[in-house]
Amino acid sequence: MEHVEHAEAEDMCPAGQERLSTAQLFFGRNIGDAPRVSEAEFVRFVDEELTPRFPDGLTVFNGGGQWRGPENQLVREASKIVLIVLPKQGENTQRLQAVRAAYKTRFQQESVLLITQPACVSF
Repeated sequence: MEHVEHAEAEDMCPAGQERLSTAQLFFGRNIGDAPRVSEAEFVRFVDEELTPRFPDGLTVFNGGGQWRGPENQLVREASKIVLIVLPKQGENTQRLQAVRAAYKTRFQQESVLLITQPACVSF
């Protein structure tokens, strides 16, 4: 069996797939303690902020999250999760940060969770 360096093995993808990166964005839908970001408002946000920055496509999921809030209180919140296969070229980091900042400003959010990771992708 041929020896493959560890770094090379991590870069390998199955035949027919290429090595890209993905981003997952988690958008909370509460404003304060109340669920306020409507479906129509979120669709408008996608149309105005996400689609222009990532025109090749994205996927939106409904979700729900929880975390420890002030005074160690459990906070639960409906959310939208957006999955994007990031293009090889472009200012992905800057575009993702701009989307996060726009959502926080528009809907008075403290944060938008971002997870990026390598992926083997085929279209």
